[in-house]
Amino acid sequence: MESKRQKQVAELLKRNFSIVLQQEGSYVYGAEPLVTVTGVKVTPDFALAKIYISVYNTENKQAVLLEMEEEIARLKQSLSSRVRQQLRRMPDIAFFLDDTLDEMYRVDALFNRLYSENQMGSSEEE
Repeated sequence: MESKRQKQVAELLKRNFSIVLQQEGSYVYGAEPLVTVTGVKVTPDFALAKIYISVYNTENKQAVLLEMEEEIARLKQSLSSRVRQQLRRMPDIAFFLDDTLDEMYRVDALFNRLYSENQMGSSEEE
């Protein structure tokens, strides 16, 4: 269970890291991919912030994540300079690919296929 402070810090980091990506993202992973921050989880000791991102407009999402990890020091420095007034110590950051939306589309397509094959049951039987 996350504490109130963990949630506050996570929201602060999410908001500010989104701004960092808007300003510096094209230098890190290019202009083509669209990267959004979908969530941030902070450990109870505030030592690590897990940043979940979604990547659009590219087939190779893992490559964008690797490019971000190569520039992690630069991104952390930019984030740190934005939140230094609110946080005593900047946590380490780690990036994770959030594929929730892709999974949702996959499940939706599966349900549509089942419906079209009439395997989910229909109201004709009633």
